[in-house]
Amino acid sequence: MMPPRCLGASLRLCRPGRQRSGSQLYLPVEVQSRAGRSFATTPCRCELLDVASLPNRILPQYKENPSGLLSLQWPKPPRNILILPKLLAPDVTESTVSFAKHIQGEYPNLRLIFERSVAESIHEDLPFPVYTSEPAKFPNKIDLVATLGGDGTILRAASLFSLHEFVPPILAFSMGSLGFLGEWKFDEYKRAWREVYMSGSRVAVSDLQGPHTQAAAAGRLDGGGDQINDAWGSVRGKSMGSNRSARVLLRNRLRVGIYDASGVNVNEHLIPTSTADLHQPLPPVPPEDAKSNKRRPSTNQGPAFHAINELVIHRGPSPHLAHIDVFVNGHHLTEAVADGLLVSTPTGSTAYSLSAGGSIMHPLVKALLITPICARSLSFRPLGLPLTSRVSLRLSDKNRGRDLEVSVDGKRRACIHPGMEIRVEGEVIAPVGDGAWVGDGAWAGGVPCVIRSPGKGDSEKRGHGVTEDDDGWVGGLNGLLKFNYPFGEEH
Repeated sequence: MMPPRCLGASLRLCRPGRQRSGSQLYLPVEVQSRAGRSFATTPCRCELLDVASLPNRILPQYKENPSGLLSLQWPKPPRNILILPKLLAPDVTESTVSFAKHIQGEYPNLRLIFERSVAESIHEDLPFPVYTSEPAKFPNKIDLVATLGGDGTILRAASLFSLHEFVPPILAFSMGSLGFLGEWKFDEYKRAWREVYMSGSRVAVSDLQGPHTQAAAAGRLDGGGDQINDAWGSVRGKSMGSNRSARVLLRNRLRVGIYDASGVNVNEHLIPTSTADLHQPLPPVPPEDAKSNKRRPSTNQGPAFHAINELVIHRGPSPHLAHIDVFVNGHHLTEAVADGLLVSTPTGSTAYSLSAGGSIMHPLVKALLITPICARSLSFRPLGLPLTSRVSLRLSDKNRGRDLEVSVDGKRRACIHPGMEIRVEGEVIAPVGDGAWVGDGAWAGGVPCVIRSPGKGDSEKRGHGVTEDDDGWVGGLNGLLKFNYPFGEEH
């Protein structure tokens, strides 16, 4: 059931006797409905509601495309939306309020969820209730994530699901300092939201516009005869067309396990890097992820952390070089003598690994990248491995500094000692195909990122044709990273 709506700035509905913060109480609303008498209210604010009261998340479905991208197909409209703005950025906060008001007003039955600090700071500016809780409760409730910020905000969103195989689609608006991972500009938020929300709706032919109308009228709906889904009936007229759906780039992640000298998994002892999360226990793995783990054999026994960027092992404040034995599929590859070592995903190849001299890899490449950090040997170069490789990093007894520091995506860290081992492998990404427990068309693994689709005028702006399969990676490489930028020229 849809949560109660506030009726405007002067009449706001909320439950009596509820405490918002400190000692301030919510006061009841008194409405006089007799003829000839006006409404009377007592001042109150909309509530901050608990995420636990929301229904469980809707798992989206995906269809494969020849380009390597996926097409998002909602079985029914998403309801629980997590909005993550960049922190400590007033302009982004203002945009977040505008975005929240738009999607709540134009698309009914939505519940908007924020991190607690964000919810407390903006809910008074929103004429409807919002939801919040501890981050551990988010994964089982979130249908879709929208981020407003830079690459760090996207990583923050992905880290909320670091213990989970089923990550909600992430719609990212580039409002940060870099924004290489987020292709949507915020001034496109109406079109972007319309596209991702209506994806898979297959509304009636009379609501379609443009060249897709004729295709639908001829009966050529996606999938060959799929039935129209009336669940989107309240937002008819907003469809992108029956053959149009949001394009998704599924970004690979790493599965990381840390083991002590006796081979016991010690992932639960990893410390959050954020001081706000120091006392947060690891959330339980949901049933669908536990079943998926049993179906997918892994060298990582126990809870595995997922990293969208990289695993880093480094010497920290020690003045001595680290000695790390590197094993690939059980075979000893080399002894790394360096400040540290990186194991990166293709997404992470343009992050820390790039700064350390690693190669740039397209996010659709199924690979792992091992990059040394300031190696003693000049012949120790970055190394690409198949995604299916199992990499083990063992601390050698030669370490004079004894302890090394490990970081997983910059979100969790630990100190490890000689004899301990770090096991890293690529996360398996594949259709699940077992409707008995997750639903047909669901995919396990990876971080699904909604990619910007070409709009009107894009061809003229870029000076060449823009295809439907253009994922923007080349444009980001040239425009943001200044790939092969000419020396001494001003542009």
